[in-house]
Amino acid sequence: MRTLLITGPGGSGRTTTAAATALTAAREGARTLLLGTDRTDTIGPVLGGGTAPGLTVRHIDPDADFRTDLAALQNRAASALDLLGASRLEPEEIAPLPGAEELATLRALRDAALAEDAYDLVVVDLPPTPRALSLLALPEELRRYLRRLLPPERQAARALRPMLGRLAGVPMPAEWLYEAAARLDLQLAAVEAVLADRATVVRLVAEPGPAGADAVRTAALGLALRGLRTDALVATRVLPESEADGWLAGPVAQQRKTLDEWQESYAVHPVAHLGRDPRGTDDLTALAVPGAGTKPGGATRWPVEDRLADDGVLVWHVPLPGARRDALDLIRRGDEIVVTAGPFRRVVPLPSALRRCTVAGAALREGELRIRFRPDPELWPRTR
Repeated sequence: MRTLLITGPGGSGRTTTAAATALTAAREGARTLLLGTDRTDTIGPVLGGGTAPGLTVRHIDPDADFRTDLAALQNRAASALDLLGASRLEPEEIAPLPGAEELATLRALRDAALAEDAYDLVVVDLPPTPRALSLLALPEELRRYLRRLLPPERQAARALRPMLGRLAGVPMPAEWLYEAAARLDLQLAAVEAVLADRATVVRLVAEPGPAGADAVRTAALGLALRGLRTDALVATRVLPESEADGWLAGPVAQQRKTLDEWQESYAVHPVAHLGRDPRGTDDLTALAVPGAGTKPGGATRWPVEDRLADDGVLVWHVPLPGARRDALDLIRRGDEIVVTAGPFRRVVPLPSALRRCTVAGAALREGELRIRFRPDPELWPRTR
């Protein structure tokens, strides 16, 4: 099963492109699931009530998911709530908190992966790019927080927890808390596996022009830091070249310049401006948006180059297209390295070989961060 994650700046035609892509794929014979992630159903109006054989449309309901999760949490913590004299929340008084939409989207991705025999392709209409990048970072970050706050190895000493609690004078975390953390970790790991799968790709959508070009550069940097691959860039609302000599000459020239720049880095698919907002299957077909494609996706590799014989260092290559030196920062913290590139940050575990080294320097060249590591004599295996 392939997963196609579609995102772009707000107002770029992201939802329209997702619907047109899913419609094309279904007509090509792929059993396709189209997931809408907006709180309001924006895909329904775009499709205009139309569909195609093999196309399933599902709108994620974060409110219902949040109420279900909170009710389950209250049931598992019933004894603790009763001890504290806390009253339970009723379903009708529960309103979703910030982040409920992101968690509901991750759950939908996991559920779609579990139902892989039911679909050949899952098309996900992600939120606008800034929120989409935060959402895609969420599984890894939440798992890291869980491991720091509730290390799994501490649960192994469950028989000692009552005694440790008496010695420390404070209550130890209850077993149900570890069990809940373990369940959440498994769910997040399943989503991480979907994002890292070679059958998962990100497709960017943007309107060619200065604002679209800036948005694409920012998105490319954020996706690269997360190791996610982009299979194509859909350029929306492209004006016809026949208007190059008319009153639209300026916008046409601007679009042409942006498209030429994008062609150097992406497989660009221009989508003509219909002169109206596309509505219904006929308009979506007229856009001629490509289907799923076959370009492999998943997480990109950050290879470690062995230059010990020549320079006495190992070099870690981290692709960061569009990164600027003045907006780049590195911090080594134990067996992790914190990479900050523009508005994005990621904490990455070091490969095992690099954990026995010290950082010897770094350089940004041709859109790639190259971090040099020198073996630590105290930790590196000695040769005879």
